[in-house]
Amino acid sequence: MIYREHIKTILDDVKSGQTSPEEALQALRYLPYEDLGFANIDHHRALRQGFPEVVFCENKTPQQIALIMKSLSLHHDVLATRATSEAFSAVNDVIPGSEYHETARAITFRHPDLKDEPVNEKKILVVSAGTSDLPVAEEAVITAQIMRNTVEPLYDVGVAGIHRLLGNKEKIDSANVLVVVAGMDGVLPSVVGGLVAKPVIAVPTSVGYGANFEGLAPLLTMLNSCSPGVVVVNIDNGFGAGYFASLVNK
Repeated sequence: MIYREHIKTILDDVKSGQTSPEEALQALRYLPYEDLGFANIDHHRALRQGFPEVVFCENKTPQQIALIMKSLSLHHDVLATRATSEAFSAVNDVIPGSEYHETARAITFRHPDLKDEPVNEKKILVVSAGTSDLPVAEEAVITAQIMRNTVEPLYDVGVAGIHRLLGNKEKIDSANVLVVVAGMDGVLPSVVGGLVAKPVIAVPTSVGYGANFEGLAPLLTMLNSCSPGVVVVNIDNGFGAGYFASLVNK
C-alpha cells in the first residue's frame, strides 16, 4: 500500500540521517488528515481499516467531490458513491482515468502504482431479486471490486420465479460470501440462506408498492429471517454490503 510505504520511507530516512526528526514530524503532521476547509480527509483510515475513506457524494457539490477525490487519489484507490454524471465530469477533469459506473452511481479511480496488488480469488456473489434492484446490487459489486475481490453478479432471480434461482445452484455453491438484494417482500435472502453454508448479507431496497414503506417492509422481513447465517444492512445500502462482504471474504 502506497500510503504505508510513504510513512515507512519517512521513518527510514530519519534512521539513516537523511531526514531530521523535526522534518519528519513536520511531514507526519499532515498525514493523519488533511483540512480542505469544507472537509477533513482521513488519510490514516487505510492504515487503520485496510481501505481508504470512501466519498459519499449526496449534498456535496461536484467541485467539493473533485477536490476530495484528488486528495485521496495521491496515495490510494478511490471510491465515491451516490455520484451523478456531473460529479464525474468534475472528478475526471482533475483525475484523468477515473471511471463512472452509471447504474451503481459510483466513481472509481485505480491508482497506477497499485495495479499489481493481488485480487482475492475467493468469490463474492451478488444476487438481486429483480432488475429494479440493480442500482443497489451494482453498488455492492463496484464496492467489492475496488476492494480487490472477485465478484460475480446473479440478477433477476426473485422468488416469484424461484426456478431461476435454483437453476443457478452451481454459481451459488461456488461463492464464498453472498450479497442478496431484494425489495418488495424481501424474502430472497431467507431462501438463499436456506441453500448454503456461507455468510449471506441481506440488503433491503426501497423498491415496491405502498406497503413496502420505502424498504421498511423488506428490512423487517430480513431481520426476522428464519434462515441462520443471514445478516442485514440498511435500506438501499449496497456500499455497506459490498464493504462487509469484502471483510468477510478476507
